[in-house]
Formats: sequence, structure tokens, C-alpha cells
Amino acid sequence: MANSFGADILIQALDPKVAASFYVNQLGFKVSGEAPNMLSLHGQNINLFIEQGPPLGPVLEVKVDDVGQAKVRLVKSGGEILKVEPEFPRCNVRDPFGLIYNLTAGS
Repeated sequence: MANSFGADILIQALDPKVAASFYVNQLGFKVSGEAPNMLSLHGQNINLFIEQGPPLGPVLEVKVDDVGQAKVRLVKSGGEILKVEPEFPRCNVRDPFGLIYNLTAGS
């Protein structure tokens, strides 16, 4: 079961532009993309995506060999599926210790 953390971190904010401004002014990020409900801020080592919505907490990217199998294992072990959006594709999971991550295919 190989896995790795990706470079993407997602947060939610009621006003993504206000949140992006904070990260630009305080941490030196640059806005690198803008979609109707999401702003992208790419850095040298991480990519921060700010999605419009109620704050959920930081969502890390975890790459696994098989998303379906990982979902089954995680739920059986006390994890909770928070959001599934196949069009992105995205599957947000909160593990029993409070860490939230998006499962993606790849290793």
C-alpha cells in the first residue's frame, strides 16, 4: 500500500478573495488562477486552493494506489467521507484523528 502526500492544500472561506489577500500580503504567495468559486495560489513547495464555502479546515492531498479501496478501509477504521465530487475528482475524508484529506489516485 504505497501512498504519498501531494503538494495541494485546500481551504474554504466565505470570501476567497479576502483569504487570498491574507496569504499574498502575509506570506508572499501569488494568485495564480481564478475560477468562479476558487482561487489558486501556487508556491515553490505547495499549492494552496481557496474554495468558497463554510470553513471545513485544511484539506491535504493524499495519493493512493486505489481510491475505492482506500475509502472502504478508512470507513471501516472509523473514517468519515465528507464530500465526494467525481467531476474534480475529489473525495474528502476525515480520519478518526481529525485530519481531513482528499484521496487522489497515484503514488
